[in-house]
Amino acid sequence: MKNKPNIVLIFTDNQQASTLACYGNTEVHTPNLDRLASQGMKFENAFCPNAFCSPCRASLLTGSLPSQHGVHSWIDDRNMQDWPSGWHALNGIQTLPRLLQGESYKTALVGKYHLGEPTSPAEGFDYWVTLEDGHVRSFYRNRIFDNGEVYEQPGHSVDFFTEKAKSFMQAQVAEDNPFFLFLPYPAPYGHWPATKEPEQNRHSKRYADCPMDSIPRQPLSKKAVDGFLKVQAESTADLDFSMLMRAPNDLATLRNYYSQVSMVDDGVGEIMQSLENLGIDDNTLLIFTTDHGLSVGQHGFWGHGGASFPSNLHRAAHSIPLIVRQAGVIPSAQTSKLMVSNMDLYTTILDHAGITPDDSTHKLPSRNLMPVLKGEMPTDWGDDAVYSEQEETRVVRTQKWVLFKRFDGPLNQGIKDELYDVENDPQETTNLSGNGQYESVEKELNSLLVEFFRQHVRAEADLWSGGMPIQNSMRRAFWREAWGEQWAPVYEYE
Repeated sequence: MKNKPNIVLIFTDNQQASTLACYGNTEVHTPNLDRLASQGMKFENAFCPNAFCSPCRASLLTGSLPSQHGVHSWIDDRNMQDWPSGWHALNGIQTLPRLLQGESYKTALVGKYHLGEPTSPAEGFDYWVTLEDGHVRSFYRNRIFDNGEVYEQPGHSVDFFTEKAKSFMQAQVAEDNPFFLFLPYPAPYGHWPATKEPEQNRHSKRYADCPMDSIPRQPLSKKAVDGFLKVQAESTADLDFSMLMRAPNDLATLRNYYSQVSMVDDGVGEIMQSLENLGIDDNTLLIFTTDHGLSVGQHGFWGHGGASFPSNLHRAAHSIPLIVRQAGVIPSAQTSKLMVSNMDLYTTILDHAGITPDDSTHKLPSRNLMPVLKGEMPTDWGDDAVYSEQEETRVVRTQKWVLFKRFDGPLNQGIKDELYDVENDPQETTNLSGNGQYESVEKELNSLLVEFFRQHVRAEADLWSGGMPIQNSMRRAFWREAWGEQWAPVYEYE
């Protein structure tokens, strides 16, 4: 075991970087994460490849874009009864746990899954403890699938999964096994009904009188309303518009959301203490990040990047925390301004474990952060940029600029590109697209986008060329108008 580093990957749900004290928030209480940042490297410009749960989880586990792995939207588990038995979105695909498992690692998922049927383990996982709901409906009273057992768990999900994670680590140390622990907490989440619950957690009183000045109060954006109406027109469910309207100014919701951030911080502290107690903290790569950001009022949006139409990947929905620690390997109290993606963790973890992924099928966009973490600058880093996609919107972001490129195929429904100078306009409020003064900048960024996606798409999953997503799309009517009525999401590719 001493020859192979353990890997603990803590993954939260819906959390922009600015919700942590170590990223400048003066209202939130996150002492353990602040301590973790002081012991390792904090990335100030970390972003997500999509702004929905399922696609980002798929990208983390495969090192590839939605236009490669095929998961472009959240997996709609309201239709779980119609899925094939044992269906998982990444079946048959090379994944991080499968590769680690092949090198004698014991692998665990402990927390939220949201990539298929929760009742049975996905390929590559030896240990499997998850909750039934991909859409977190409550932080309490969750149905749990625990390595073949099924039961109701009344307590707070963060505390429950923390204890399960600690038990897994203890067992592996006792058996001298190197391990990979994927700990995706179903918090802080930020959506109703979970953040509308009356239950008080141990941090609720801390925020009872918090003014929540760190969250902007802005008028609801027309794009948010348009996004809701498009989803409503295609849904058979009774969708609740009140959250979209009220949540950005609902102090109870905002305070509950911050209390859940502090609950996660407690969990991180417990994991850090457990690693120390087990005597393996120096041989464990500990990573804290999230699936994607969450707009909590910025730009008049509440929710994911796909909550508006056209989609938005403004910083609030795109920016994520990323903190990495391993004593003796990663110098302490380091900060990196490089543009990175949580998708890069795939190659980074594999490199640290001494594994080279097979990219012969398609070129992986995942980059290796290990040289950066050790204080070196990789010679093959390429452009200091990150790329994302949200169905009809593709994004390239540099330290100076961000371009939202809209699909311009057979029918683009009049949606326009957006260009922001994030250096001089960090709130991304003034759209410079189409302004002749910035024509060369926009042209250069567009060229970067075109080339990047030329290299990193798989035709079957490339929506912009008529490909189809796995299981769900937020833009079904849009794509059918572009590609015809035969266009539809599929369960999986042969």
